[in-house]
Amino acid sequence: MSAPQTPFDYEAALQACARGERLALQRLYEQESPRLLGVVHRIVADRARAEDIVHDAFIKIWNGAASFDARRGSARGWMFTVARHLALNSVRNIAREVPMNDRDDQHAEVQTTLEGWQDVGDAFDWRVNPSRIHGCLEQLEPVRRNCIFHAYVDGYSHQQIAQKLGAPLGTVKAWIKRSLASLRECIG
Repeated sequence: MSAPQTPFDYEAALQACARGERLALQRLYEQESPRLLGVVHRIVADRARAEDIVHDAFIKIWNGAASFDARRGSARGWMFTVARHLALNSVRNIAREVPMNDRDDQHAEVQTTLEGWQDVGDAFDWRVNPSRIHGCLEQLEPVRRNCIFHAYVDGYSHQQIAQKLGAPLGTVKAWIKRSLASLRECIG
């Protein structure tokens, strides 16, 4: 029987990165890059671009590790936020690249929509009051909370969550939908 593994200490690894310890960045990369890649790939829908974004995210994590503030949220959550923002910026930037000879109504509509999204703040900005989101998450039943984490942290599809939990796909979709509504009500 093997000894139980100690949970990975993301905060300590970020503090080590802030001190310039390259091994800490390597440990963070080995620990979290597959999940970050999954989340980013779901956003950009292009594997090569997703790999580039994850690479850029780890550079940004390395350079910004000293700015991480544990009072504003978890270290792991901060890393996912860095990657998510880079992925969303990439999607926005690609959408802006409209060839000059192909400016039809559809492209103009997409551009206008994306510009409108940029003006909207992050509706789920957990960093403003992290204890509030944690309290709201704690109110969810464990299986529903796990569905939310699998979908939004691990980047799993509804189908993957259903397979992981051994639950019907429709049930998982309903759990996620109801859980998000509960979270909105709790936070709002």
